[in-house]
Amino acid sequence: MRDRDPEGRPRNARPRDAFGRPLPYGSEGTPRVPDDYAPTTGQALADGRLFLAEGLPFNAHEVFEGRWKCAPEEERELWQGLAQICVGLTHLQRGNGRGALTLLARGAARVQAYGDPYDAVGRVASGLHDDSDAGEAVEQILTVLPEPHDLG
Repeated sequence: MRDRDPEGRPRNARPRDAFGRPLPYGSEGTPRVPDDYAPTTGQALADGRLFLAEGLPFNAHEVFEGRWKCAPEEERELWQGLAQICVGLTHLQRGNGRGALTLLARGAARVQAYGDPYDAVGRVASGLHDDSDAGEAVEQILTVLPEPHDLG
């Protein structure tokens, strides 16, 4: 049965490790991004960059997913794409190269549709391979991911 909040909405209360893998209930996991997190564009980029800098792309995925859920309709594909790229990076960390490539490609296609500065993120994601070093891949994405102040 799925975890639910007091209003009956689905929530995932199960703890997770640093790579986003579910742990048994009652375990001490890595702190999670709250389900009700609704960041601005700048906050999502800043928080996502912080998690990537810490080598935690699963947490960055949760940040971008939070923005995707509250963004204006015309931005949702961008945030979904960034979230997918971060899940692809998570799959690289877990040793699932095939799954990584699938998500990196989907995410790259979505973000590249938004042009600069996100086109560079998509190009980097598209250039990764199933045997890419996960740490280096995270660093490459972080290098091209815009900083909030770059968006003017």
